[in-house]
Amino acid sequence: MWSLVAKALLAGTMIAAIAELGKKLPAMAALVASLPLVSVLGMIFLWSARPDAENMAVHAQATFWYVLPSLPMFLLIPMLLRSGVHFWIALALGCVLTVGLYLLMMQIGPKFGLRL
Repeated sequence: MWSLVAKALLAGTMIAAIAELGKKLPAMAALVASLPLVSVLGMIFLWSARPDAENMAVHAQATFWYVLPSLPMFLLIPMLLRSGVHFWIALALGCVLTVGLYLLMMQIGPKFGLRL
């Protein structure tokens, strides 16, 4: 139980730090947010719980393939915002696009031998 609380506090602290940094240095906050900190921490916690090389390899490879469908969201949102679309609508559309691309990746990935 304490392990779960510690993980939640760590994740919350990272998000809060990025948000605070973004108030003064938005590009620097974007850089920090783009770092694979969550993925690395997730791998550390997963390895601690189940030190299995094949399981970790599958996890790391799947993470790579799932990052790709999320990237277009970071192009769509600024385009929509600069076109005058309200933030919440732009964010929602970016999330819908990402979910759609995740579903597409889950459909076509295995056809190309991806273990997702």
